[in-house]
Amino acid sequence: MKNSTSMENAGEGNADEGTVRMAGAQTLVRGLEVLTAVAHGPRKLPDLSEALGLTRSTTHRLATNLVELRFLNFTPRVGYSLGPKLLELGHLASRQMNLPRVAHDYLVQLSQQTGDTVHLGIRDADRALYLDKVQGSRRIEISSRIGERQPLRSTGIGKALLLDDSEKSLRQIYEDETVAFPGYRVDETLWLERMHQYQSAGYAFDLEENEDRIRCVAAPIRDAGSNIIGSISVSSAAQYMDDARMKQMVDYVVQTAGAISSEFGWANTIKT
Repeated sequence: MKNSTSMENAGEGNADEGTVRMAGAQTLVRGLEVLTAVAHGPRKLPDLSEALGLTRSTTHRLATNLVELRFLNFTPRVGYSLGPKLLELGHLASRQMNLPRVAHDYLVQLSQQTGDTVHLGIRDADRALYLDKVQGSRRIEISSRIGERQPLRSTGIGKALLLDDSEKSLRQIYEDETVAFPGYRVDETLWLERMHQYQSAGYAFDLEENEDRIRCVAAPIRDAGSNIIGSISVSSAAQYMDDARMKQMVDYVVQTAGAISSEFGWANTIKT
């Protein structure tokens, strides 16, 4: 009897969890329907309620939550309209979708100038996400792939994405990636020292830290507000990328990153 009762209770628990998930999904769908309903202009509560086929109390609850999250605005005697959060998300989505398209020709030109492989990446939460790769003319196999996520602390792309981060943020990233990617050969003190140098210079190096015998020179891409929205790198085998050549590559990489940045409204003086 005890086993039977336990199974029944377990079944009830699973049913309850399923009900909660269904309710959450339904609320999400209704919230999206609210946004769609006001997409073409403000709507007052009675009109919005009728358009959605929901009670006024349910409609008011959904709309109020969306106002609190800034997905909607509410103006007395006017009603509900789309909020600033959607503008932010739309801008970010547009920027991310446009970046590979805008940058690609620059990447091709940079690869032709240097003979090396060129990458484009963005920061995707706690990783560097590769959006484009132009293979160089040298017979070198670099294992990176478009769409893969790589560490921030060990890649040139990743370090360039971190050039505006605070000391606290840099330390946290190093600690987090020590757990996620053990075996990194550069200790925290040296890594932070190098990052401070890169931040001052406006570019970053990967000194065979992410892939054996592969070196990179990287620089950030900025928007009109000088925010880092991506980064590019030139990568090659160490035999073609000694210290002297890495310094030569800085101008090519920084100037190309600056040219791409100008497409997004950036107008600062390019560091070299």
